[in-house]
Amino acid sequence: MPYEMIAALMFSTMLLMMMTGQRVFGIIGFVAVVAALALWGQGGEQMGFSATMKLMRWYPLLSLPMFVFMGYVMSESRLADDLYRMFHLWFGRVRGGLAVGTILLMVLISAMNGLSVAGMAIGSTIALPELLRRGYDKRMVTGVIQAGSSLGILIPPSVVLVLYAMIARAPVSELWLAGLVPGLLMATMFIVYILLRSRWQPWLAPALTEEEMAQITRAEKLRSLRAGLLPFVIFGAMMLPFIYGWTSLVESSVIGVAATVTGAVIKGTFTRAVFETATRNTLGITCMFMWVILAALSFGAVFDGLGAVKAVESLFVDRLHMGPWTILILMQLSFLLMGMFLDDTAMLVIVAPLYVPLVAMLDFGMPRLDVLVWYGVLYTITCQIAYLTPPFGYNLFLMRAFAPKEISMGDIYRSVTPFVGVMVVTLGLIMAFPQIALWLPHLVYRN
Repeated sequence: MPYEMIAALMFSTMLLMMMTGQRVFGIIGFVAVVAALALWGQGGEQMGFSATMKLMRWYPLLSLPMFVFMGYVMSESRLADDLYRMFHLWFGRVRGGLAVGTILLMVLISAMNGLSVAGMAIGSTIALPELLRRGYDKRMVTGVIQAGSSLGILIPPSVVLVLYAMIARAPVSELWLAGLVPGLLMATMFIVYILLRSRWQPWLAPALTEEEMAQITRAEKLRSLRAGLLPFVIFGAMMLPFIYGWTSLVESSVIGVAATVTGAVIKGTFTRAVFETATRNTLGITCMFMWVILAALSFGAVFDGLGAVKAVESLFVDRLHMGPWTILILMQLSFLLMGMFLDDTAMLVIVAPLYVPLVAMLDFGMPRLDVLVWYGVLYTITCQIAYLTPPFGYNLFLMRAFAPKEISMGDIYRSVTPFVGVMVVTLGLIMAFPQIALWLPHLVYRN
């Protein structure tokens, strides 16, 4: 049987089994092991065992539970309350100022936990009630919180980029740095959109009244500034030693956890319930990610053994005469289509064994490592779009769970449309100008 036919059979079997509603990692691992046995006979199942050993020996993976735990501690202990109060006092005079403050809050939360879920929980419990009480349009409010929380998977320390790094065998540190500038660029574009729309339609995002501003004293603003510094301290304590090379990735993650717990203890919000909830959720998320990575590595090992990636490359390049950019655009379009029905980890595990080696083989005029890092950023931005794209849209359902009853599912669907447009524009910019993503890793590591 031709390699292309075997690859097509494996993919079609996997997609059909997903219709049964079983766990994604179980389906992918099952297809990988059965295919290995069918192709190589007795001993073929050892490919999955080898993937397990590879996973257990990957030292940077220890950072995963640390960042997940840090995100849940921040969410459960409400460390971001003072930070949002600070944005409220300093940006309240500007039309759309509280929405801008919410985006800035999400950027800082993203820079401390790497999770979309934690950002959504913090934004929905702190920012959402306040914005609605201040007369902000409910669709704008839900769109702002959903878009802002999606930054958690792009701005370091991104957990999704850790997963991509394991599958693509690319350095996590360079991927994190590559995601920082695009993440800040996207946040800036969100802010510009909010300010422009608030100027054109002021009733959507009113500023604080003169009476409300008169009640805010300079001393109160300065006190809020001091109180809101804690998240900045946590971020600096975690990331600066790592950027300067004083600590490893895992050591920085431990520093981040220690700083977050210490901050919660000082604030008096680190209770037994917070610790138990954060620990249980961390265990569940970490185990899920490890099973997904294990399944992806097993599936990729079968593909490598088949030589299916080279066969697919020959099909696109030699037979169909497609250029590298045409193939890349088709890949991104397929991600956007899958994002309507699958979450980020499922998308990566399904297509990573094929897409990542294929991208590395294509000629984009860059070294192989640069291509893998650049493509990791493209994949992550596509995941952000998938988080907000109906009908699956992970963040859409999270918002429905957090939002009050007066916000309908239709409101939530319509609220994300302009922000998805901003994300697509950002994706196009990173594709057209790879140096937006690669400049910072080059500056820190290549020089």
